[in-house]
Order: sequence, then C-alpha cells, then structure tokens
Amino acid sequence: MNALHEISNMMNKNDRKAFIHYLSKKNKRKDTGNIELFNSLKTDDIKLNKKKLSDKKSTDAYHALRKRLYDNMIDFMANRNFENDTSQENTILRLIVVSRLFFENKLEKTVFKCLAKAEVLAANIEHFSLLNEIYLTQIQFAHFDLSLPIEKIIQNFKTNKKQLEYEQQLNLGYAVLRRELAAINHESRIVDFELLIKNTIETYGISLKQGLTFKSLYQILFIANEYASINNNYALIEPFVVKSYRFISKKANLTDKHLYYHIYILYFIANFYFRNGQFTTSLNYLNSMFTEVKKQSDKYYQRFCLRYFLLLSFNENYLGNFQKAIAIAEKSLALNKKTDPNDNNDIRLMLIVFYIQQNTGRNAVKEMAKLNHTDSWYEKKMGMDWTIKKCLVEILLHIQEENTELAISRIKSFKRRYKKYLLTVNEERVVHYLLFVEQYVMKPEIIKTEKFQKTIEGFIITSQNGPKDILIMSFLAWLLAKVRQKPIYETTLNLLTTYFPASHSI
Repeated sequence: MNALHEISNMMNKNDRKAFIHYLSKKNKRKDTGNIELFNSLKTDDIKLNKKKLSDKKSTDAYHALRKRLYDNMIDFMANRNFENDTSQENTILRLIVVSRLFFENKLEKTVFKCLAKAEVLAANIEHFSLLNEIYLTQIQFAHFDLSLPIEKIIQNFKTNKKQLEYEQQLNLGYAVLRRELAAINHESRIVDFELLIKNTIETYGISLKQGLTFKSLYQILFIANEYASINNNYALIEPFVVKSYRFISKKANLTDKHLYYHIYILYFIANFYFRNGQFTTSLNYLNSMFTEVKKQSDKYYQRFCLRYFLLLSFNENYLGNFQKAIAIAEKSLALNKKTDPNDNNDIRLMLIVFYIQQNTGRNAVKEMAKLNHTDSWYEKKMGMDWTIKKCLVEILLHIQEENTELAISRIKSFKRRYKKYLLTVNEERVVHYLLFVEQYVMKPEIIKTEKFQKTIEGFIITSQNGPKDILIMSFLAWLLAKVRQKPIYETTLNLLTTYFPASHSI
C-alpha cells in the first residue's frame, strides 16, 4: 500500500467530501485530473487512462499529478486536523499565536489577557513546553506593562524550565531505550537490558522521585513493562505499579486531560496483575480502562479496544470461564479492519491456545492457518519473543492433531533458528522444554515411564522457582497434562494454585 492509499484510508466520509470540495476550489482548470485520481484510490484503480500513459511524457505527467495530489492531501489533513482539534493544547497554541499577532498591532492589554488564560490552561495540563513559550513571550513584552510582576514571571519561567529539562531528559532516555528494545525484539540483538536501563537512567538523570506527569509515567511504565517481558518476570516492576496507582489516585482531576496516557497506564497496571496471576485485580483495572476508552465520544476506542479484549479474554480464561473467554476473542477478531494488525495477531494466537486447552483442534488449525507469514516476517513485525511463542504453539498443535512428521520438522527448524539465541539470552528452560516435547513426539510411550514422569515433575518444580509468568505456566501445563494424562485446561487451572500461591484471586 502506497502513501496515497494510506492517507486516503485515514479519511472518513465527511473528510473525503470536504477534500474533493477543497480540490475543486483550488483547481484552475477542469482537466486537472486530481479529483479523478483521488476517487480511483477507493478501488485501487490508480491507472486513470492507459492511452494517456502511452508515452514517456504522459507517464511523467501522471507521476507529477500523483505528487501534487499527495502534497494537497498532506496540506488538507494538516489544516483539517488543526481546525477540528478542540483539545486544550490546540487552544493554548491558538492563544499564543493570536497574542503575538495582537502585539504586532499594539493591543497590549488584550495580549496579556490571552497569555494569562493560556498560562492557566497549560499549567492545568502540565504542558511544560507551552508554558515555556508563554513565559518567554510574557518576559519579551513585559516592558509594555510596568505593573506586570516581572520577577514572578522570571521565577515561574525558571521553575518551569527545570520541569521541562527533566521531561526532555526523560524523552531522550525513553527514545534510546525504545531503539534498543526495537533492536532486541526485531533484530535479535543481544543486549544486557538491565545494565542499559541503569546506564541510561544515570546518563539522563531519570528518577521516580522527580515530579511525574501522565506522559512521563507512561514512558517509565512502558520501559518497565518491556523489561519485565524480556525477563519473563513481572514481579520485578511492582514498585512502578504501586507508584503509578498512587499517582493516578492523587491526580484524578487531570485524567480526562491526559486521557491517552491515562488509558495506557491503566492497561500496563492491568497487564501487570494478569501476568502475576491476580486476575480479579486485573479485571478491576480493565473495567476502569474501558470506562476511559469510552470517553470523549470513543476517541481512543479503535486504538485500545483489541488490547482491552485481549486482557479481558485472558483473565476470564484463567478464572475458569473459558467459554466466555473464547466468545470475547472470536468477537474481537470480527471487528473492522481499522484496528492494529499486531493486536489482531496477539488475539489470534491467544485464541489458538484456548482451543488447544479445550482440545478443539479443528478450530485451532483454522486460526493457525491465518498466521501464514514466515518466521522471519513475524520476527520483524511482532518481535522475537512473540515469534518463538507462536512456533511453540504450532508445534503443540501438530502434536495434538497427531501430525507427527510436521511436529518433528517444526522442532528441527525451531532448534536451528532459535536454540543459539535462547541459550545466549539465558532461556535454557525453553530449550529443555522443547527437548522433553521432542522426546514425547519421537517416542509417545515414554510418557508412561516413571523416570520420564519424575523428570517432568522436577522440571515443573524447578521452573516454578524461577521467574513466574502466566504464559510460561500455560506451556508447562500442556506438558504436565500429558504426563498425568489429564485434560489440559483442568491441569492448567490446578497448576495455577501452586504457580501463583500468593494470588488471592484464584
């Protein structure tokens, strides 16, 4: 899909109608062709007229037309977004811009009233960069009003500058860590992420003791969440979660003004409690998250709905409500295509796991067939950790469906591709797990031997002593179910009580 199609797909019916009107007013000739080209984007038929493009000159003209249409679409979307944006940030920007215009026309009293109003709005939403602009403008033109308390404005500027500098340092540290996370997830780069976090915090002076904002808390939680995911140990980030809860409790009056970050914070907290087996607590935060998602006319519904349904399904499944969990997952996959494709992949893989747990292989096979890209493609799009889990689920599904040759083939390719990587990142237990699975596939009767059963039971106990994660537990439960010759879902729920003994939600 090219840029023209991508921007066109962003437009709703009213946007498209307004854009055509915008082009009509701008066109000086009737044979411009830009409206015709724009309408052709709906059907992907971007070749307007083959006869027109028969020689090089008309081909050049066609590409020039595409370039002009692209530029017009950019200008239109920028102006329309600015016109329709009713956020406080946009209101403050307008007040700053109009204040400078009033200064040029010597309307000093009106200027200072506008700036005072802008200052109150910016302070309310803790927008330090806009406050910086407001204070600089007030100081620059303070000589127009000698009654203005210049010392107070300068002090406000200095205080705000410290907050702004910390925010900028956090943004730099966040950017560095996001880059490294992308390399870890999508390029298999081996990094001591714990050391990297420590060095980044020291370099950029990041501290939880500093005054937090919704944005800075989101950034810190994002990094903490990814760190826990890499280590498969969400207990590591409990101090961040506690701090987050206290923060949003104290600043409840600002949540609507920072809705995007507030929703994300609630999601991170809900995910933390789910991954630690505290499902009821997780559901409580998910309920709060969904309440926020529905605010401001469903402004962020498309952005967050699949993440909400993903965690909701997971929690219901491990609370014992598997039918409800499957129904939620199936319904969420039927939503319109404007949702994030990565979130769709997450839900589809989760649903496959649910089907395997319920021994409904036909449904699982049907969904697995839709994850039809190569491992390399998924590594780049979804990350190494996700792709490894997907491959393991596929192997278990082949075993469950008695596709022995396919299971052996996938095990061999998995070892060739991921064994060295897993050993490098200290994930030996995945390698050991796959070894046990391979032994079972090659010689199914081994499952009945006392030696193999004791080995598996010991492996489960050892795994429980390490970092705990609900998804790892699910893989262990599949193997344990085979050893004990019990239903997978029943074994999974029983294992939860020993895997997360401190959880009061089970």
